[in-house]
Formats: sequence, structure tokens, C-alpha cells
Amino acid sequence: MSTQHPDNVNNPFFSDNTELHGDDEIKEAFYAYSHIHCKEQLWDCEGKEVDNFVVKKLFNKYEPYFRRHKLGKDVFLTLRVPNPSVEKSEAKILLETLESIPRNFDAARLFYNEDIAPIFEIALPMTTDARELVRLAEYYKKHVVGKQHHKISDMLIAEWIGHFQPEKLRIIPLIEDKESILSADKIVGSYLENEKVDDYQRVWLARSDPALNYGNLATVLMLKVSLQRLNELQEKSSVEILPILGCGSAPFRGNLKPTNVKSFVKGYPSVYTLTLQSAFKYDYNIKDVTNAVEFLNEARSSKPIAIDEIKCLEIIDKLTDEYRKQVKLLVDYVNNLVPYIPSRRKRKLHIGLFGYSREVTGLKLPRAITFCAALYSYGLPPEILGLNALDEKDIDYVKDIYPNFENDLKDSLMFLNKENLGIFPKEIVEKVEGTLAIADYETDERHKKITSIILENLKSNDYKLLSENITRAGFVRGFLG
Repeated sequence: MSTQHPDNVNNPFFSDNTELHGDDEIKEAFYAYSHIHCKEQLWDCEGKEVDNFVVKKLFNKYEPYFRRHKLGKDVFLTLRVPNPSVEKSEAKILLETLESIPRNFDAARLFYNEDIAPIFEIALPMTTDARELVRLAEYYKKHVVGKQHHKISDMLIAEWIGHFQPEKLRIIPLIEDKESILSADKIVGSYLENEKVDDYQRVWLARSDPALNYGNLATVLMLKVSLQRLNELQEKSSVEILPILGCGSAPFRGNLKPTNVKSFVKGYPSVYTLTLQSAFKYDYNIKDVTNAVEFLNEARSSKPIAIDEIKCLEIIDKLTDEYRKQVKLLVDYVNNLVPYIPSRRKRKLHIGLFGYSREVTGLKLPRAITFCAALYSYGLPPEILGLNALDEKDIDYVKDIYPNFENDLKDSLMFLNKENLGIFPKEIVEKVEGTLAIADYETDERHKKITSIILENLKSNDYKLLSENITRAGFVRGFLG
């Protein structure tokens, strides 16, 4: 699944803008389908500049491609909508988006001369309760499609306006907070029962925002518990559960890159769909990207890695407590750098659990991509935060159930600049240095040099150069944040 997450450093070749917007994102969807062969494009319907005419624009602009590849059958467009339970100011956008789905169906019927729903799946962010999913499914059935059976004056709406299709939607819960991730099986199980789903159900587990809120390793373990429980739900319900994992290219946000997809899928064998974010698509050699997508398209999911849930939950609690203590000491350093991190999308993207600014134990933090970009730019990889809470037995157990633990840590620690650590509180320095023995690593000297310059730019208030060097460091890493 190609997504619109703005974690890239390079501009895509099809846009002259450093910030993608409007028709750039129509081009991006076509590029994802036609050039790198993604099967699915996520379209965000949150915030300003929402485009409810995406399907028509794709058909009009790229008719030959979509004649050969049917939208809704060969390639797919999935909408992510606002969650009215959390995003009150965006709630009406949800209704506008739902109303656009039958119109898009009509556009596809005219284009293909057959009944194909170009959009039939909706992802609901920040899902914490099955009732949120049921409301969405029922609203569409009763009030969007159902109104065709109502009479206006002397005729049915269906006679006046035409029939409304598709008759129902598939709702994908996007689950982002710890409690909900750990109880994803209960949320999904309740939804299956309510809506009488009997074939398959997709479930989207977030990776970035949990890492920001609970720490990197705690999130990996959380996901492993959740995936095991979802597999048990599949066996119990006889409904195929198809997990989606929302990963970025930064190690802190998943470490999913075109260059490591084979090892990545071994760590999450039960995951059915992976998000390919902007850095994955634009910050690597195109041949590596297309080879990686081909591999992922052909890969088949299997059972998750078996884990001891009680042991994992104990480690998660330890890691989260320590991570949050350290973030509290770093929050001002992060926020000092945030204004100089370049933006990559003009439209307001997915708002997330705590709005644009995150709150970790009462602290105000930026979005996960910006948080990562800030700490990497200091030469402090965020993956290492909180790891000092682990004892040797914990580390041994983590290595057993998380095959990529050491490699992911190496990929992170190569961006460590020990010479820059002196600007942080003594407690941070001691705890970071105390955990460096967990994995062998080699420092990327180019990145180290640039992050040293970034610190000098910050000290001398040279903000123009500071922003340029933050971008340069991102080029070296292969992602912005």
C-alpha cells in the first residue's frame, strides 16, 4: 500500500514542488500503480484540500492505464477518513467523503461499462472501540445508500437520482494506542459479530505513533502480542484476518526500506499488507524500489512468531516508563529544531491520537516524522531511548523473538554522533552510553560530520544553513524522519 506520509528527502521526479499537493498526489497515485507496481494507494481525506474527485481525475488523466488495469479489481484505492470520536472539527468531512463513494461508483460504471466499485474500503484512524466501526458501516448503509428507498414528493430517490452503490463498505480499523493495539482482537471480534463479516477482515496496526508515545522496542513487542492475538481470533472465528502494518523507513518508524524487505518480512510473517511511505518510494534507487515491491507482492503471509505475552508485557512496561522519562528531558531540544525541518506535504495529513502535537505524560511533542528528524539531526537516534531499562535476560529474550533486533539497532546507531551528546542532560548521556554495547555498529562519518555542523548552526543561530543541513543529513540517511 503506497501512502502519503511525508518522510521523504528527495522530491519525486513528477513534481517541481518540495511540498506535494493537489494534482501532484494524483500523479503520485498513478506513479505508485504504474511505475513501482503497488497494488493499493491510500488517500487521506482528513483536513483541507480534500479531493473527492480522485477517481474521475485518474480516469481522465490516465485513461489507457486504467482501461488495462481496473480500479477496484486489479489496483485499489483506499480512503482514510477522520474519526468523529476524536477529530470533531473534521467530522463533517467524513460524511462528505462517504457521500462521494456512490458518485465514484457511477464514474467507474461509465468508464468500464460494468459494475466495479473503485472504492469499497475505508480506514478509520484512532479506533479504540468496535462501536466506532459499526457506526461508520451502518451510517453508510442506512443514510448514504439507504436513502434511495425514501420517497420525495411523488417518487423514490432511486427513481429520481438513480441507484446508490456499492451497497456496503468494508471498514478497516486503524489502531494506534497501546491499550487498543493490545486488545485489537477484541475490537475486531466484536465488529465481526455485529456486522456478520464471514470472509475476511483487514486490521491496520500503527507503528510510528506508538513508537513516539511508548518507545521503539516497546512498540515492536506490542505489535507482536497483538498479531498473536489476532491470529488466535482468526482460528476461533474462521474469518481470515489480514493485518496491515504501517511502517516508515526510519528504524524508529519500522525500518522498512527497499534494501531490507526480505529480512523485514521474516520479522512479521503474519502481516498481509505493508505501507510504502514516501521515503521508500523516492529516496532509493528506482530499481531497488521496484524489486522490493515485486518481492512484497509475491510474498505470502503465515503464522506470527510465537511469543510469551506475559514476558513481553513486563518488558513493554519497563521500556515505556524509562523512554518517557528520557523524552521528558529531551522535549525542549526536539522542539527547538522543529521549525527548521522541511515540510513535504501542503495538505494537512492524518491528525493522530493527540492532534498535531503529541502529549507524552503531559509533554507537547511534534508528529513522529518530525520528532525523528529532529533527534537524528542532533546525532541521537531515538531507537536507543529507554533501552537501559533492559537487563541481560530481557535482551536475550528480545533477540529470540525479534530476529532483526540487532540489525535494526545497527541501522540506527550508525547515525549516532557521540561528540554531540554533550549538549543533552548528563542523565541522557550516561544512559545512552550505557546501552551502546547491545549491538556492534559502525558510525556513518558523513552523517556525523553534518550533524556536528547542524549543532554549530543551531548555536550560531544560522537558521537558513541549519535547515539546509538537516536536509543534507536526511539525504545521507535515506529518509527525513
